[in-house]
Amino acid sequence: MANNNSSRSNTLLVPQAKAALNQLKYEVAQELGIALQPNGYNGNLLTRDAGSIGGTITKRLVQIAEQQLQGFNR
Repeated sequence: MANNNSSRSNTLLVPQAKAALNQLKYEVAQELGIALQPNGYNGNLLTRDAGSIGGTITKRLVQIAEQQLQGFNR
């Protein structure tokens, strides 16, 4: 039987991380040359651009996690 957690798939495990993730989103978008609206509505954003932002954020988070795990191996 499938686990029906689709409505909670975007729930942050650490709610305090929301501000940091939001800041990271704006930093990545700026680095990629993608303009995000300051009011939070980005309905005019191209899917490709949104994917680029999300993909870059994911890469950064994986790099951070790998660096932290290397510290545990020492």
